[in-house]
Amino acid sequence: MKHVIGLGEILWDLLPDGKKLGGAPANFAYHAHAISSNKVEAYIASAIGNDALGREIQAQLNDLGVNQDYLAIDEQHKTGTVTVTVDNQGQPDYCIDKNVAWDFIPSISKSLINKADAVCFGSLAQRSPVSVQTILNFLDGLPENTLRIFDINLRQQFYNVEVIDESLKRANVFKINDEELQIIAQLFKLSGDENTLLAKLSEQYQLKLCILTKGDKGSVLYTVEQTSIHQGFKVVVKDTVGAGDAFTAAVVIGLLNDFELDYMHDCANRLAAFVCASFG
Repeated sequence: MKHVIGLGEILWDLLPDGKKLGGAPANFAYHAHAISSNKVEAYIASAIGNDALGREIQAQLNDLGVNQDYLAIDEQHKTGTVTVTVDNQGQPDYCIDKNVAWDFIPSISKSLINKADAVCFGSLAQRSPVSVQTILNFLDGLPENTLRIFDINLRQQFYNVEVIDESLKRANVFKINDEELQIIAQLFKLSGDENTLLAKLSEQYQLKLCILTKGDKGSVLYTVEQTSIHQGFKVVVKDTVGAGDAFTAAVVIGLLNDFELDYMHDCANRLAAFVCASFG
């Protein structure tokens, strides 16, 4: 049994047609569990409020089969919410509430750290001093061979060079989309085409794998030895919320099972296409 952890925000996405459970690390954990034929135990390490929305999260995670032993209940801060609007191309825009429970994730038991095979984390949950310290301490305690996936997820103004740099130093897999790659190039004063930028980041931070998603233009998996390019699958897009997290989960399951790069890449695109063709 492999142990996979989504570390960071868990929240309700308030979509035009109602609320959906979300947060990139939570989405990742769910998809990793769902596609693994019960060979993966998925955990969410985060915090919710002691309120009705928090209790709804607990109930839904129980229904989904995602372990919540490390989901803290915060007595002082409310459960996180994000107002999501979707344009006529299915692209989301986010308005993220501040000072919510996942901004105050408490220290996490070493028992989870010791058994982690893969951990996915991002930049958003590192917008507050409490959670950033918890996340970095968790990453610093991981066994050397643990997959540490930095799914950058740049949202609004909630990121800076220091957080990104410290995260990349602790990661061995880096997930980014094409728009975010251009922002990172500007922040780190890098130049070149997509492959050049991935190569520079991979070399600078000694990354095992770089994952670049490009919406309807496909995706790239880059390693020092091999580059896999996929054109993606054409679907009628309902909305793209969570598609990148599903893609990441499929790649991580592939890495844990030593799948060949092109094969795991195809699987990841198939899952992301399915999510894009589904509401919420």
